[in-house]
Amino acid sequence: MHATDDRSIDALAGEILGAPVALSHPGIAEPVRGTLVDETLGLFVVRLASGRVVRVGKSGAVGTISLGGREIPLSGDQLRVRPEDRTKRLSLRGSRGGTR
Repeated sequence: MHATDDRSIDALAGEILGAPVALSHPGIAEPVRGTLVDETLGLFVVRLASGRVVRVGKSGAVGTISLGGREIPLSGDQLRVRPEDRTKRLSLRGSRGGTR
């Protein structure tokens, strides 16, 4: 997986629900591809093209998310925070010399 640059961190700090995702997880045989419809502290909830909804644990999950026309690397371990805290945490990590 590629290193996450500042633009990617900024994108992940914003709203990600509704974005297309492709996720792999050690506990799942096939990659999961669909639309991210919800997230919790420890789960991504993805709606597949068939309409079926699956839950993927964030811990160990890797893949991509499409935001703003770009494919951005996604690491569940890096996003293992409450969704309401993700914006604050990632924004602070991405800022270089900004005020807090």
